[in-house]
Amino acid sequence: MQITDSFRNVGLIGRPGANHQVAETLAALVAYLDRKNITVVLDETTSPQLATDGHQRATRKIMGETCDLVIVVGGDGCLLGAARDLARYKVPLLGVNRGRLGFLTDIMPGEIEARMDEVLAGEYTVEHRFLLEAQIKRDGKMMGENAALNDVVFHSGSSVKMLEFELYIDGDFVYRQRSDGLIMSTPTGSTAYALSGGGPIMHPRLDAIVLVPMFPHTLSSRPIVIDGNSEIKVYVSSANDFKPLLNCDGQGGLVVEPGDWLYVRKRSHPLMLLHPKTHSFYEACRSKLGWSEIL
Repeated sequence: MQITDSFRNVGLIGRPGANHQVAETLAALVAYLDRKNITVVLDETTSPQLATDGHQRATRKIMGETCDLVIVVGGDGCLLGAARDLARYKVPLLGVNRGRLGFLTDIMPGEIEARMDEVLAGEYTVEHRFLLEAQIKRDGKMMGENAALNDVVFHSGSSVKMLEFELYIDGDFVYRQRSDGLIMSTPTGSTAYALSGGGPIMHPRLDAIVLVPMFPHTLSSRPIVIDGNSEIKVYVSSANDFKPLLNCDGQGGLVVEPGDWLYVRKRSHPLMLLHPKTHSFYEACRSKLGWSEIL
């Protein structure tokens, strides 16, 4: 199979604190790419896992600026982190599954060479997945911000008390709610935490955001699907006597004060995610979520 010139510099990222299986897969990828005369760039946090010499090591910023493709070896969480760091550089990501479900990292270790042969020959599909950006503002001042490929979750943290907040979409008041919090999810994240909260599964190509209340204090509160270009504003009621948290893709929570405003909207740079041509979103749902197949 003839190799195109599209991917001459390929970056490799492995799951932090990876086990020997991840290290073996990374080493196999390095050997494969070396045989193809492709320049390998190792993520600086990944390179200590490999006993290889003569390969470039770089920060993710440098990888984003210099690589034609970045391969992520690990689970979906590893790819989420790479997406947050690299989407702005418009470098495509390809995932090799060494985790659990693998909705995003869909190449299995035993098929690396066959799938990589196809990708390097231009036999792949491209999906553009948008990210969300979240901001905390206090008296008009920025107090914190982060980004998410899966979801932004506003929640009560370790407190057993219910949160009080107001939700606005594109400036329109939606509701005042008492609950454990609110999940704001992209289509990518609709098969993650939002799904466990009762949200719908959304096809990755949809330009939409789903809002899923967390244990609301009313039976009429249901998930809402809104336009992907909407601006979401949440006012944190001053009646709350504790400090909630704001998490992006489950990463370290930002502390929110009563009286703060939260702003969530689509990020300007989407992620370019590559899949082998054999990839099917519905097959992934069947295999990962245990759906039955009709024979």
